[in-house]
Amino acid sequence: MADHLGCHGCNYNNVIIAPIPPERKPGRYHPRQMRLEAVWGDVTTEAVDAVVNAANPSLLGGGGVDGALHRAAGPELLVACRALAGCSTGDAKATPGFGLPARWVIHTVGPVWQGGDSGEAVLLASCYRRSLEVAGDLEAASIAFPAISTGVYGYPADEAATIAVDTIRSSITSVEVVRLVAFDERTRRLYEARLA
Repeated sequence: MADHLGCHGCNYNNVIIAPIPPERKPGRYHPRQMRLEAVWGDVTTEAVDAVVNAANPSLLGGGGVDGALHRAAGPELLVACRALAGCSTGDAKATPGFGLPARWVIHTVGPVWQGGDSGEAVLLASCYRRSLEVAGDLEAASIAFPAISTGVYGYPADEAATIAVDTIRSSITSVEVVRLVAFDERTRRLYEARLA
């Protein structure tokens, strides 16, 4: 009866039973033991499956981590980002890593700090959660995050560190190693304090 629609039909009261959806990727939806660590370094040199880019909404490069990743990856990254047609704040999208040690770049757009009463915490947490979801879809076992939104976007580093650690710890992910890459010693200490 409804076989032409790809469904299994049932003529009892004309009920159509949809097929059982395919199983979700086991890695993404079944938690494993995750190692969460903080280091002081340069996210562009991290030898992980995926690095996260603290991008602007256009994804076309900029200053800080965004500009550094674009320079290190090479011009192919800009071409790949153009094809993504931008990204909303709190969301994440992936491209290949091109000239980076990482196989993938996960671009996420953090919130601009506006005093803390404009939903910034929810959006920042979403950046970490969505990046982990995208990493799971890519079957990445390791990921490195910069301190999202704490540069030119002005997010207070102490609050951002708490959100990063709490969100990562509470996320269900197949990623086995999460590295928080601090651009200075103060940020690394903020991460370490929250990991203790």
